[in-house]
Amino acid sequence: MGIAWNDRHRRSSGGTELMARALERRLPGDLLDRFQVHLDGTAPPEPGKIQILWCHLHHRLPEFAHLADGGWQRYERIVFVSNWQAQGHLGYFGIPWSRCVVLHNAIEPIQLDDGHFEPVPADRPIRLIYTSVPDRGLLILYHAFREIARQREDVELDVFSSYQLYGQLWPDQACQPLFDALRQVPRVSYHGAVPNEQLRKELASAHVHAFPSVVPETGCVALMEAMSAGLVCVHPNYGGLYETAAGLTMMYQWHEDPGAHAAIFYSTLMNVINALRAGNPRVRAGLAAQKAIADAQYNWDRRAGQWEAFLRA
Repeated sequence: MGIAWNDRHRRSSGGTELMARALERRLPGDLLDRFQVHLDGTAPPEPGKIQILWCHLHHRLPEFAHLADGGWQRYERIVFVSNWQAQGHLGYFGIPWSRCVVLHNAIEPIQLDDGHFEPVPADRPIRLIYTSVPDRGLLILYHAFREIARQREDVELDVFSSYQLYGQLWPDQACQPLFDALRQVPRVSYHGAVPNEQLRKELASAHVHAFPSVVPETGCVALMEAMSAGLVCVHPNYGGLYETAAGLTMMYQWHEDPGAHAAIFYSTLMNVINALRAGNPRVRAGLAAQKAIADAQYNWDRRAGQWEAFLRA
């Protein structure tokens, strides 16, 4: 049996589905076949299979309402992608700690060219990049970068964002005015959704991951890839982002007011841009250490071994 795919998950290339497909490729088929690994609560249990729930989202979302009133008891174990996320589910649904395990998401480390951590040449722009769906803070980024573009001509922004990652289930029409507004800002390139391999190449040639998240991320693959790409990662300490970042990024205090959040984000981005333009050696050393730690902690070779040991136990 393995992963309990449904039509919605099969058509999607979101983070949940990328993780599930990667796990399928890496685990022995005869081992995985002994389990039914659910990505939500839609599939009925298959007789004879050990029931596992693999949670990727926040506990207040409707996908996990079936865990209420003891519904969690249908699963032998529940896998979470961060400790922050696990504690939210445990407290909300009354799940015992002994029924749970935390296995973080994982990535393939991103290969970088020699000299990636050298100062940005004076004749080259500093390149910012956004790599998530629109509701993760793209509107905040729009307001902050519009002000940056008004003040400086040496900074560019590439936006890789679309709900098409989820197939045709979430149309982009509601976000079209924001996409159109971004195209009107100088030195902004809007690319929509692209295959993950192309996105990884774009990350490797950027300098700053601009991610003013307004959604409580649980185990953020976009941040993991940006850390592996050696980017200065600018994001708030919201949801599980602080756990993924492990103190290695340019993290700021989240603010619930969108206007205040945009102002804090803008100020943090400007400090980062100025430090990169000045060629601060401490920044370069910190980014090299960040990449080394992210590659060691979040690589799929390590995580697949942990999954196999967990299932065999």
